[in-house]
Amino acid sequence: MASKTTTTSQHIIEQIGGAENISSLTHCATRLRFQVHNQDEVDVAALESDPAVLGVVKQGSTGVQVVMGGGVAEYYGAIMKEPGMAGAADDDGENRQKNEYGGVRSKYSWIDYCFEFLSDTFRPILWALLGASLIITLLVLADTFGLQDFRAPMEEQPDTYVFLHAMWRSVFYFLPIMVGATAARKLGANEWVGAAIPAALLTPEFLTLGEAGDTVTVFGLPMVLNDYAGQVFPPLIAAIGLFWVEKLLKKIIPSAVQMVFVPFFSLLIMIPATAFLLGPFGIGVGNGISNLLTAVNDFSPFILSILIPLLYPFLVPLGLHWPLNAIMIQNIATLGYDFIQGPMGAWNFACFGVVTGVMILSLKERNKAMRQVSLGGMMAGLLGGISEPSLYGVLLRFRKTYMRLLPGCFVGGVVMGIFNIKAYAFVFTSLLTIPAMDPWPGYVLGIAAAFFTSMFLVIFFDYRGKEEKAEILAQIEAERTAASEAEDARIDAASAPAAAAGTAGAVATLTKTRITAPLEGRVLPLSEVPDEAFAGGALGNGVAIDPSGDTVVAPADGKVLTVQKSGHAVGLRLEGGVDLLIHIGIDTVQMGGEGFEVLVEKKQEVTAGTPLIRFDRAAIEAAGYPAITPVLVSNTRKFASVEGHPEAAAGEPIITVTPKEEQA
Repeated sequence: MASKTTTTSQHIIEQIGGAENISSLTHCATRLRFQVHNQDEVDVAALESDPAVLGVVKQGSTGVQVVMGGGVAEYYGAIMKEPGMAGAADDDGENRQKNEYGGVRSKYSWIDYCFEFLSDTFRPILWALLGASLIITLLVLADTFGLQDFRAPMEEQPDTYVFLHAMWRSVFYFLPIMVGATAARKLGANEWVGAAIPAALLTPEFLTLGEAGDTVTVFGLPMVLNDYAGQVFPPLIAAIGLFWVEKLLKKIIPSAVQMVFVPFFSLLIMIPATAFLLGPFGIGVGNGISNLLTAVNDFSPFILSILIPLLYPFLVPLGLHWPLNAIMIQNIATLGYDFIQGPMGAWNFACFGVVTGVMILSLKERNKAMRQVSLGGMMAGLLGGISEPSLYGVLLRFRKTYMRLLPGCFVGGVVMGIFNIKAYAFVFTSLLTIPAMDPWPGYVLGIAAAFFTSMFLVIFFDYRGKEEKAEILAQIEAERTAASEAEDARIDAASAPAAAAGTAGAVATLTKTRITAPLEGRVLPLSEVPDEAFAGGALGNGVAIDPSGDTVVAPADGKVLTVQKSGHAVGLRLEGGVDLLIHIGIDTVQMGGEGFEVLVEKKQEVTAGTPLIRFDRAAIEAAGYPAITPVLVSNTRKFASVEGHPEAAAGEPIITVTPKEEQA
């Protein structure tokens, strides 16, 4: 029996449009990030029907984010093991440049791409940052309990504490190297060269040149020295420069020797360029943004403390919060403290308060789906400081949630402003990192105010509109009734006399599905279709029709599974789980919809005789394509047999589907 992880992974692939619709797949701390060929093939509602899926967000015209929570890596691994997924792993720099960088630039504005660049640069590093933030918390707790001063000089600290400081400082000191690698990778440049450029500015040899602010002579030119430890803007800018340098070098250098000379000249050009120009410029950019926020904070910490949590609910869904995260890290490195993280905690805990309120209501309503979504978001938030499961699983799905969220952000921000909260280390704002804030009792009051304000607003006023709530409650009741009826049927079946089921000579009657012709014309064997995939039954068993009419109709009651915009094909789900594909002509997709009129929509319920597609046979033949139309059961393997009847007369079934015994 397949595991729940495997089952969910298969479900995701199916509802995303199949492996053939996936161009690439990556994951971050909580989300599967798909790039798809056709976003219209993605069934969001079906994806969200799986309890393990916390939310689905379409991004741009080709992106789909599936929020899975903390176990996302397990689902990613399971998905990549499925058939057809081997080529979807986004781990090759050359392919990334074609599929991700170039694709994004053609479909997003440059502003959108800038923020996506920041997001995709930082998200792989989040794991290390989260781990380091909890180590910091342990050291701060030791300070709180009087065991060891967190901010004491290293030479005054015991060896054990010096080693613990080294454990978290490793992440922040060498952060430029990590950022250089991930930024270069995002752009399609060589990630290891991208890492080597900022690494050169952190070597003992570079540090022996002098102190930050000194000017030295290198290559006969003046070089202003800077402290690049913990900096993020210099490696970001250097990675952009590397992308263009590599692109130019690959045009100049023969492909046979690019492996040797492209990285050689890239390092030879980019390390001096970063040390002389790009690095100081990046530090200036960071200092400029930091100085602006510092000026607002100096003018009124109270105003900034309210402004930050009110802005974050709108910045995070767009990925616009990443520059602020970079500033937090820079503030720690330059000022020794940060004034953004504390107020940001008000937004986080207001968010976690909303999902906690949703969880309480879902327990009351016995809403299993929302209970799982909200519980996952609450635990990821309170213990990890990660807001994405809450944001995408709840907040962005229900409009009224922001009316419950923002008051919590405001109240929490007011309390933060009263106490002028500062952070002395970069941490994720969770319950576990409270000691990193100063004064921490004021911070506790601030996050508690934000949390309980939003939670009680959800409990008392709900998180849904009246219509949304009524629809959800009706669905829950219907599911409950169906489950009850199914259980009653099971009990009745189990209590029936065994002899009745085993009467000599008795046989189970299999209910067959008989499908009539969906359009007028001469019925032919599938083998006569001039296409090997159809003729060989690779796409399912059935028949073909040489049409004399011009309208495809539903042969029975059902639901439209898919309908091509070009109008050349339509898929239906009939009673008994039969998936019927009607493909008008061969290779007619090349006509781009000319000569076809689509009369239905995807997911539309249809009855027998409902017109689906109207087409012009003359136009098909004039374009040079056969008009012969395969009609087949695409999920043939699900049934015991699918038999086509090419000899069928008008009005008689052209396909008979026999279920397996366990389906009867």
